Amino acid sequence: MKPKCTGRRSDGTPCRNYPIQGATVCRSHGGSAPQVRAKAAERRVEQAAAASVARLGPAAPITDPLGALAELAGEVVEWKRVCSERVVALGDAIRYTAEGVGSEQLRAEVAVFERSLDRCDRVLGRIAQLDIDNRLARISEQQAEVVVRAIDAALTAAGITGAVMIEARAVAARQLRAAS
Repeated sequence: MKPKCTGRRSDGTPCRNYPIQGATVCRSHGGSAPQVRAKAAERRVEQAAAASVARLGPAAPITDPLGALAELAGEVVEWKRVCSERVVALGDAIRYTAEGVGSEQLRAEVAVFERSLDRCDRVLGRIAQLDIDNRLARISEQQAEVVVRAIDAALTAAGITGAVMIEARAVAARQLRAAS
């Protein structure tokens, strides 16, 4: 059942009207106020984004937290880009004036864009603090060492030594570099 306005009538009974979309009050109880309309528009943008995320389904367990953080950074930066495009598309309509009140308000898209900038700053700052690039490089180096040891063990088990072993290692190294 759709919620009703949280306002009260003059006799103290609850209002029976429906609130404006994205707010908790109807037009009669403040839903027409520019700040209420702006906040309601902001909530609608956030609800649409949350609905999009919810459609993705349950998340898989994180087995590579550093890689997941790097992926999150990419998503946050992409979200900032999308928000930026929305703000740019507003053009001169970035501000609006409330009728009869004489106050000027910023559009909800601007507030969402500002929050996306803050999130980018937090995630990218966290990555810088954790030295993610160097950690990922060390992990890659460790994985490469494991592969080289496995190749050496396989060559030794096959009885390959000397110049042929050196050539086989060089071929394996070229293939690994090409694959990464």
